[in-house]
Amino acid sequence: MPSPARALLLENIHSDAAWTLKDAGFDVERLDRALSENELVERLPGVALLGIRSNTTVSARVLDAAPDLLALGAFCIGTNQIDLTATAQHGVAVFNAPFSNTRSVVELALSEIIALTRRLTVKNTDMHAGRWDKSAVGSHEVRGRRLGIVGYGNIGSQLSVLAESLGMSVLFFDTADKLTLGNARRCGTLDELLAESDVVTLHVDGRVSNSSLFGEEQFARMRPGSIFLNLSRGFVVDHVALRRHIESGHLTGAAVDVFPVEPKVSGEEFVSTLRGLPNVILTPHVGGSTEEAQQDIGHFVAGKLRDYAALGTTSLSVNLPAVALPRAAGPRLLHLHVNTPGVLATVTSLLAEHGINIEGQLLATAGPLGYVITDVAAVDLSALTGALLAMPETVRLRVLP
Repeated sequence: MPSPARALLLENIHSDAAWTLKDAGFDVERLDRALSENELVERLPGVALLGIRSNTTVSARVLDAAPDLLALGAFCIGTNQIDLTATAQHGVAVFNAPFSNTRSVVELALSEIIALTRRLTVKNTDMHAGRWDKSAVGSHEVRGRRLGIVGYGNIGSQLSVLAESLGMSVLFFDTADKLTLGNARRCGTLDELLAESDVVTLHVDGRVSNSSLFGEEQFARMRPGSIFLNLSRGFVVDHVALRRHIESGHLTGAAVDVFPVEPKVSGEEFVSTLRGLPNVILTPHVGGSTEEAQQDIGHFVAGKLRDYAALGTTSLSVNLPAVALPRAAGPRLLHLHVNTPGVLATVTSLLAEHGINIEGQLLATAGPLGYVITDVAAVDLSALTGALLAMPETVRLRVLP
């Protein structure tokens, strides 16, 4: 009897993910830490499914050493820790959780906006030091203040709605066309948003072009006395410039949840130029770290990995064409190929040549790749699979019984 396929889950991914994969027949191993590149190279042979969070980097070298890997799950929003080009070239599907922790991040942002606007961090520090100061100087309600959201995606747009319910006026800037929700107002430029906002919060994605998005020039354009938040990516902000503007009093507060370099494990020293500043909230990349979000992420991403392994379904994959075909009786062929004209015609011609009838078929293409799922009415596919593998366009072929 064949051994069950193996799944490796890193960085303390929620136990519900493990149970989802175990119920699907996988032998699951869980670790509470990230693995280095060398450790991944050693551990991945024989692993069909890999689950990571933000502290594990999956490089081309890692993928070269993982011939059995079918799919990779990022149990978080970002995928910049994964070489997506290399995963596609190896035929490894990548899934993430673009929606599951949205509410948790939004609630953290709102709580920090209120805490900083009321200067609760300063009051808390004073109280622990035995100082009783009831002064209202510098403390404000958030009602009526202007919130500037940079990046109006899933998180930014939900934050917009909830901030309005607190009485804030919302402005946003995004390079892409986005549906405006509620009474939010779109700004034509980032500079326009900075000049008008009392609070500026970043919710941009991890694309390379966002590196160093926010530095000395942008901080200088913010309103005197305003507040800054970054709960998106660590590499988008110049922390040295942020410290200067906090120390000078130009900005009255900041909250940062993500950093250019972060400790790999709990207990490792956190090093940052932002340490020790008053009215600055530093959190250890916990925007999505609520029990509710982590459980939902565990269910969602593990379900995507399970469905890809069992059915070849690529809905919401970040690197492969999206295909979902209801399963017919009989074997299923999963053919990932270079996106060139005529591939589907060649596949169907080979099926005809081998006397195999098509029960269902669906093709999708995205960029350099095409992906076709074909359900067939046959049992012996050995000759056909050899012919499909011999096609120069073939990237990866799987046959599901």
